[in-house]
Amino acid sequence: MTLIESFRRELENEAVATRKMLARIPADKYEFQPHEKSMDLQRLANHIADLPYWIRMSLHLNELDFAKSPYKPTTYQGDALLHYFEEGMKDAMASFEEANDDMLPESWILRDGDTIFVDSNKLDTVRMSISQIIHHRAQLGVYLRLLDVPIPGSYGPSADGE
Repeated sequence: MTLIESFRRELENEAVATRKMLARIPADKYEFQPHEKSMDLQRLANHIADLPYWIRMSLHLNELDFAKSPYKPTTYQGDALLHYFEEGMKDAMASFEEANDDMLPESWILRDGDTIFVDSNKLDTVRMSISQIIHHRAQLGVYLRLLDVPIPGSYGPSADGE
């Protein structure tokens, strides 16, 4: 199995749990913010839904410069949020189909003009993108728990029996 195939399979598996979590967000709680330094629920959920799109950027660009392409957060909710996530997953899967392992050692940089945030390679950037989905999905689980929303299982049943 190639690394690209392994990443593709991992992202497909993580998407199952991510869909379940995004679908649990109460329609009236998108403004919920557990701490002043935390993202509100809307921003967190949209960030999670954005992350599959990073697969294409990771594989098919050599850098992302916010000075040239300013980040504009999305503000989807409910079914529109889930649709946006699904479109991102389709884009990620297509990006994997267009890629090969020979691309993975190539340089990839995340910057804002002269300020460099990440100077890595495409392999590590794809890994970071998938890890970010997992990390932020876990944050979403904490938010949902604080809102007393039953948590779906990610890798088996949750404490809520789901």
